[in-house]
Amino acid sequence: MDTSPGGDDRTLPADTRIGRVALRVGDLDATTAFYQDVIELAVLDRNGTTATLGAGGTPLLELIADPDAPDRGRANAGLFHTAFRVPSRAALGDVLTRIRERWELDGASDHDVSEALYLADPEGNGVEVYRDRPRESWSAVGEDRVHMTTEPLDVESVAAAAAGEDRVPADTHVGHVHLEVTSLEAFERFYIAEFGFDLRATYPDARFVAAGGYHHHVGANTWNGRTDPAAARGLDRFEVVVPGDEARRELRERLEEDVTEPTPGDGFAVTDPDGMEIRVVDGR
Repeated sequence: MDTSPGGDDRTLPADTRIGRVALRVGDLDATTAFYQDVIELAVLDRNGTTATLGAGGTPLLELIADPDAPDRGRANAGLFHTAFRVPSRAALGDVLTRIRERWELDGASDHDVSEALYLADPEGNGVEVYRDRPRESWSAVGEDRVHMTTEPLDVESVAAAAAGEDRVPADTHVGHVHLEVTSLEAFERFYIAEFGFDLRATYPDARFVAAGGYHHHVGANTWNGRTDPAAARGLDRFEVVVPGDEARRELRERLEEDVTEPTPGDGFAVTDPDGMEIRVVDGR
């Protein structure tokens, strides 16, 4: 069997994608209000300890109240940002308008494949909102990599494209998650050689992996020198939607030693090398 990163027998289905992300937070009310009022996700369900938000009726984010949990601190691995992908430049302009009116923009970048806005929620969890450029315009690097840059974004041009909508479009999704990890080598072994993502871009202290030729579904970096496993507040888990019963069965066999528990429906949960939970689901 080919066990090299990205070996053909370990390739994920082309329509693999990221599902919902769950965050453990100290102040459920304030964090829910941020995602509802600034990002403009809809509250789909809410009880005393959990809020589920989404777009077009699809859950994208779950917030779990855990006021007694300690802060993440400087050493623990965890979330760098959750990235919400909107379908158009007009929708991105609408988000920019809301951020300027109701919050604070931390950064804005042109990545060649996408245009992105960056901010942080009330708990310090990173948030990206972005729109992709058409895939046919992306530049390739060799046979299987994609060219991504980080250049200043023309924010005024994005602002001028705003359509004046107060809710993200129904076809908004979680496009990717970006993680802070303790080891890029361990990240590659797990997410590429075992899980089956393809390596799409390599930069100093950062890696980007995806399925189906996307620019990235999971990013990882070691920029802040994290040394300890994930713990406390912040990322609780995220979903990888893997269509096809056979594909999920094969993936579970590959990851068997990392499987921690079943999930509702035909899915399972695994932990990555830094203790972050991934739930593999069928998306139905």
